[in-house]
Amino acid sequence: MPRPLDYPTQKAIFARFHAAEPEPKGELEHVNAYTLVVAVALSAQATDAGVNRATRALFEVADTPQKMLDLGLEGLTEHIRTIGLYRNKAKNVMALSRILDEEHGGEVPSSRAALQALPGVGRKTANVVLNMWWGHPAQAVDTHIFRVGNRTRIAPGKDVDAVERAIEDNVPAEYQRHAHHWLILHGRYTCVARKPRCPACLIRDLCPYEDKTPEASA
Repeated sequence: MPRPLDYPTQKAIFARFHAAEPEPKGELEHVNAYTLVVAVALSAQATDAGVNRATRALFEVADTPQKMLDLGLEGLTEHIRTIGLYRNKAKNVMALSRILDEEHGGEVPSSRAALQALPGVGRKTANVVLNMWWGHPAQAVDTHIFRVGNRTRIAPGKDVDAVERAIEDNVPAEYQRHAHHWLILHGRYTCVARKPRCPACLIRDLCPYEDKTPEASA
């Protein structure tokens, strides 16, 4: 496994990310902590845009655990049937809503362990919620961040847990809170999987990736 980039390079990279987008935001639409949990749980193996299309109408009628329970499994299923794996996701949302209602007074817990105890909520989902709602510097590693972390050597690792630890260990502390969003947006729109947009990359000169996409010929 290659070594992570050195500290001065890490700092220079994230200073550029910060200058370009000081307050990066997640793209999943939500109105409170509960709808964020639901949206992130629904986003597994689905696009944020697809989830947003399905949840806009859903969250108008079910923005609390009790309202979701009142809507019922069939009502929820009708709202999210355009999302992949919607039947299983609907069951998980109903189950987590019941636990939140009965065990947490309808409130979303703010610890990773308590979040991960909810059906359909894994470490990545818990980290997204901790980061986006409570501002905790949690690193939710998805396929984009895994690719960018390894390709750029910002945070190399053989699996998502290793990449998460590498971000925590190597990214300067002042950039930890937003590191997740900067990396995911960079992977989603610039450092894409098949043909990275290296000519438009703001960290091109700091990135050690050898197979950079060349500049377009005149």
